[in-house]
Amino acid sequence: MAIKRGSKVDKTFSAASMTDLMFLLLIFLLVATTLINPNAIKLTLPKGSNKVKEKAYTSVSITADLKYYVERDAVTFNELEGVLKQKLAGKEDPVISLHCDQSVPFGEVIKFHEIALKNNFKIMAAIRPK
Repeated sequence: MAIKRGSKVDKTFSAASMTDLMFLLLIFLLVATTLINPNAIKLTLPKGSNKVKEKAYTSVSITADLKYYVERDAVTFNELEGVLKQKLAGKEDPVISLHCDQSVPFGEVIKFHEIALKNNFKIMAAIRPK
């Protein structure tokens, strides 16, 4: 005796729901990337052609509005020497990479240079390639 089913199973595949998921994922990524605020310091470095072989232990950035950053951490000028001493403690011949906006007054660079001389830090200036 043959038993027949009352309903047949549809074996086709619908990609409509997959398309909806991809569309929602695309919208999520677009919104998420516009909300991300990059933690970069905006500097216009001066141009130069020298290549440096030494590797810096840390970096100091001076922005056009005279704000100081040690590896992206904002510090005041009064805190700068203490933070550098702490980061470079125990290093032999410590080298600091100085990222300075080209519009920063030369006096500010000299103030930083005096801190480096007082503590026997070497400085290398970051530049843009020509």
